[in-house]
Amino acid sequence: MSKAKSKQKGRTSPAARSANLRSYGSSASARPTVSAKWLLNAIAMALAGALFCAWGTLCFLFWQGNWQLLYHPTSAVTRTPASVNLPFDSVGFATNSAGDPQLRGWWLPSSTQARYTAIYLHGADGNLGDTVDALARLHASGLNIFGFDYRGYGQSRFVHPSEARWREDADSAISYLTGTRHIPVNAIILVGKDLGANLAIETAAAHPDLAGVVLEQPLASPTLAIFSDARAHLVPAHWLVSDRWQTSSAAGSILIPSLWFYWTAERSSELPQDKPEAYEKVPARKTLTWLTSAPNEQEQFRSALARWLDGLPAVAR
Repeated sequence: MSKAKSKQKGRTSPAARSANLRSYGSSASARPTVSAKWLLNAIAMALAGALFCAWGTLCFLFWQGNWQLLYHPTSAVTRTPASVNLPFDSVGFATNSAGDPQLRGWWLPSSTQARYTAIYLHGADGNLGDTVDALARLHASGLNIFGFDYRGYGQSRFVHPSEARWREDADSAISYLTGTRHIPVNAIILVGKDLGANLAIETAAAHPDLAGVVLEQPLASPTLAIFSDARAHLVPAHWLVSDRWQTSSAAGSILIPSLWFYWTAERSSELPQDKPEAYEKVPARKTLTWLTSAPNEQEQFRSALARWLDGLPAVAR
């Protein structure tokens, strides 16, 4: 009897089976639904992620390419001192571990027994070939001249220029003259133009044993070319740019004689009364010369340079 009852309990009646089938069919036909709020949140998150990725890409590209806003190097050297009948030697220096020179330059010896040797530091545009006339003007003042291209310029090794690399290259030029050509460091002067003058200020501040420094129109705010760019306002530019060119701060550490050249904007007998901020910061002996756009401008430059050179201390050899 108990076995029969157990079998009857395990069986499902036809009516129950029919109800179960109807319930299953109803569940199977029901579709899952997504709330509009969840869908909007998902879309918003996807858009935010895409925007963040785009912004991150913009930051990376700005970090990688901001140097091009300040430095404009060219590789083709189209002129040499030979074009103005000046004898020169092409030199390579600052060799790497494999013995390959990283920097290329020109050595222009003076036709007389020169007291001083000038390292010429050119600006941010072009290359050494664009400075031939400036080198010839300095050479005519009775100086030995050593001009070179920073890395990334002319025939020097190509890397992206930067303030730190320019500083390293200037130090390498000093080491080349003292170590290879055996020129006393107190017989070396720096001559810089435009951004090269800003470099000369920083280098002079770090080398108080040099004879002096000549500065042609240093830039008041070099990094303005980077931070004023429209793209710089879209990214944390001050975190992404390593160059600072704090010229006024460096000028406060110059302990050697300095000669500053500035050009007036217009031909006028009245010279500007305000002195450049960086010039005012220099604690050592300094001379400020305003040049006018006049036919005798070259003579003004040579005369001021000659007087300044005559006033430098005698070179101890």
